[in-house]
Amino acid sequence: MQELNKALESLRKHRGSWAKRALITFSDYLQEVISQPERNIRDVYQVYVDMISTFICEGIDEYKDDAESIDYLDYNCNRLFVEGSDRPFFADRLFANRLMRHVDSVSVGAQQNKIYIFEGPHGSGKSTFLNNLLRKFEEYANTPEGARYEVVWRLNRDDYEEGGQTLSSFTDRIASILENDGKKRAATEIKNFINVKDQTTNYFNVPCPSHDNPLLIIPKDVRRQFLEDLFENGEFKWKLFTEKKYEWIFRDEPCTICTSIYQGLLKKYQDPEHIMRYVYARPYAIRRRLGEGISVFNPGDKPLRHNVIHNDVIQKNLNALFAGSQQVAYLYSRYAKTNNGIYALMDVKSHNTDRLMELHNIISDGIHKVEDLEERVNSLLFALMNPEDRRILDDLQAFSDRIEYIKIPYILDLKTEVQIYLEIFGKAIEKSFLPRVLHNFARVIIATRLRCKSEALLEWIGDPEKYELFCDKDLLLLKMEIFTGNIPKWLEANDVEKFTAKRRKKVIAESENDGWIGLSGRDSIRMFNEFYTRFARDDKMIDMSMLGTFFREYCKQDKELLPEGFLDSLLRMYNYTVLQEVKEALYYYNEEQISRDIQNYMFAVNFEQGASERCTYTGDFIEITADFFRRVEARLLVTESEANAFRNNVQKAYTTSALTQEILRDELDITQTSLFIHLYGRYVHNLKEKVLVPFLQNENFRMAIRDFDSDSFRTYDTKIQEDVTYMIENLTRKYKYSRQGAKEICIYVIDNNLAQAFAEKAVKEVARSTISDIETGV
Repeated sequence: MQELNKALESLRKHRGSWAKRALITFSDYLQEVISQPERNIRDVYQVYVDMISTFICEGIDEYKDDAESIDYLDYNCNRLFVEGSDRPFFADRLFANRLMRHVDSVSVGAQQNKIYIFEGPHGSGKSTFLNNLLRKFEEYANTPEGARYEVVWRLNRDDYEEGGQTLSSFTDRIASILENDGKKRAATEIKNFINVKDQTTNYFNVPCPSHDNPLLIIPKDVRRQFLEDLFENGEFKWKLFTEKKYEWIFRDEPCTICTSIYQGLLKKYQDPEHIMRYVYARPYAIRRRLGEGISVFNPGDKPLRHNVIHNDVIQKNLNALFAGSQQVAYLYSRYAKTNNGIYALMDVKSHNTDRLMELHNIISDGIHKVEDLEERVNSLLFALMNPEDRRILDDLQAFSDRIEYIKIPYILDLKTEVQIYLEIFGKAIEKSFLPRVLHNFARVIIATRLRCKSEALLEWIGDPEKYELFCDKDLLLLKMEIFTGNIPKWLEANDVEKFTAKRRKKVIAESENDGWIGLSGRDSIRMFNEFYTRFARDDKMIDMSMLGTFFREYCKQDKELLPEGFLDSLLRMYNYTVLQEVKEALYYYNEEQISRDIQNYMFAVNFEQGASERCTYTGDFIEITADFFRRVEARLLVTESEANAFRNNVQKAYTTSALTQEILRDELDITQTSLFIHLYGRYVHNLKEKVLVPFLQNENFRMAIRDFDSDSFRTYDTKIQEDVTYMIENLTRKYKYSRQGAKEICIYVIDNNLAQAFAEKAVKEVARSTISDIETGV
């Protein structure tokens, strides 16, 4: 019973929703305006902006302290497009920034007489986007925070012109006849009945079909002074009279019907203040399914034969009220139903082509003809368009300046592509993949959508081969990272420094022409379903070899699907990354001893070979010999031919910068100097590169990894158990592998002999920090 009462209480709350609120008088409406002016003086454009701002929070700039930041922000659009939706739309970072720029342009009042066309290829999610946008607009506009008021005229039948009959006058004559016949009781009963009835039925409502704001009923020539007197001096009043978004309240006029009613009443009463007693207000209820406030047309929707709407009951009452004076024609078109609302075309083709052509005339003048009446149209106009349909507008050059295109290409943001898979197939699928493999699937999909040549990236990076361990020759993997909002850590310092705001804008600008080819959203979902169904198993996680097998089969069928060598580059990047993770997980050298070696070396380069000195920093007594230098320099990856030049540069950097500026002037510890940090990094990197060597020569090491977490694991010697356990735990803690995933990635590294495969390239990678870097880097 308690549950039943709870359910019924929910129904009662729904019955009392904002959309059902009763009429209020014009005076009460003015009180609402005074108490909440920014909410009650809004046109559809500002409501649209407020709606977006409500559901999309302020964007995040991961590089806000970077002087070269271009405000390429991370906006969370889930509340707008995902939450509560049966068919969510996922906005990638690029589109989210486009959308917010579009909203910014609307918010400053640059929206008048325009149609906003969202253009994208087939399968990019245009319809899903617009449906979700309209769903949230309807939801927001029907809440107290998003509601606006519209005009309703409440007119009294007792004010009918001579010749018009009210119910009370008719019954008075009947009562008089009954009294003359001696039936006083019957006459009294009918009078009392009608008097009670008159309290609720002696007026009729005339809603404004164009949903005009009640303030527009104030005559335009006195409206500015009226609002001047209505508000006290303050921040809002200053905004009202200075900001472009409020110009409409001084510029616009009420619809023809409201104007005619006002003029008719003015002729009757000669008193504008008295007329305002008939002006009421009610919340503007947005109902897409009824075409109120939102109308959406599909290409197959045939135009109605008659676009003029009548209401015979209202017209009859208006005729009686204004009999003998200026008549009020209660006529309007279907455009009026979405005035101060949204009018949308789903794909510009078939019948929607004709609708767009009709909008051309409306957008130009803002006026639509309804028989002999002029009807003002002030709606937010949206349309969806495929690229090939642009030809429809080629013959309408005058229309081009009335159109603003917002592009919706295929997803180019790595994180968003993965989010789509998780939403459709469930977040549990992540457990079936080794780390990064799911994201690499998304990288392959996005690679099909990108143009191979990037002028902006080539001008910035120059030679792509220097990043062969991390990127492909076309720099698509780098572009994906930039589009996702990430400046990769593997970029050289000088390239990061060269990544100026101007270059960043050029790279992001290239996204306007990417995402128009390749695998569509529907294609990627279909392919992921095929891939996951084929390779997901309970006893083995999905790895890169499976991903390579899958896409190479597709590439055999379509050789143009992916840029040449992209899969090899992706695999090389993955292999190098997981190799570094395994090495890092196994590495546990004595950090203190490494620090002492570096400090002793920095001290020793200032003396001739053969000297014996006590290090100022460590207190160690050093025999400065060729063997001493060779031992440290071998771990710094310095060849014998480079040794003398290397020492000279270290000695120069020590005396000119580390000692004189950082230690003596800035009072830093030697371990905090740039030179120490640089040498320490090279030293540690070399040790990590060689950390796997002794283990790879021991077959028991691989077998122990395989048997980890089983009874057999305890049969191995204690040292191997400790090493394997330490490595597995580090992989799970530092890199978020599952225990099964950690085992599989270690075996993957060993079986593919990745340490040997990357041995020479790893040396080159460290050697990119050349001898001259010792000088320039410090």
